[in-house]
Amino acid sequence: MIVLAMLASLAAIGLLCWLLFTLAVFAVPAFVGVTVGVWAHGTGAGIPGAILVGAFAAAITLAAGRLLITFARQMWLKLIVAAAFVAPAAIAGFYATYGIVKHVMPSDAWQVIFSIIGAIAVGITAFLRVAASFDTRPKGEYPAVARGT
Repeated sequence: MIVLAMLASLAAIGLLCWLLFTLAVFAVPAFVGVTVGVWAHGTGAGIPGAILVGAFAAAITLAAGRLLITFARQMWLKLIVAAAFVAPAAIAGFYATYGIVKHVMPSDAWQVIFSIIGAIAVGITAFLRVAASFDTRPKGEYPAVARGT
């Protein structure tokens, strides 16, 4: 029974880590959505209105980031937009890792070291996911098509 509990704990940690890596790119839209939703609730929109306004703000933020990355011609502009999405993801990765390792490791120094490693891993993953939408080919250049001989 103890072995099953340990395996279930490992599976839960693995699932949470997978979820963190999958959703890291959406840290900025989620932050914007929650912030705008709290503001809307504070101005009297009510809970359903705040959820609707927050979801709309998050969708607009994500769409604006994707459009900027897709249609910007300068690579430096694409990198700035990517950094705007990656930095909060890395911070979220730090605190998510810290939340996990503080229950496992008694040493504060090792908790911070592993949290930094987690932040780097989440940041790299988020950058790779954002960079996957970069189109670095010049306009009009298409990949070679295999021709029959």
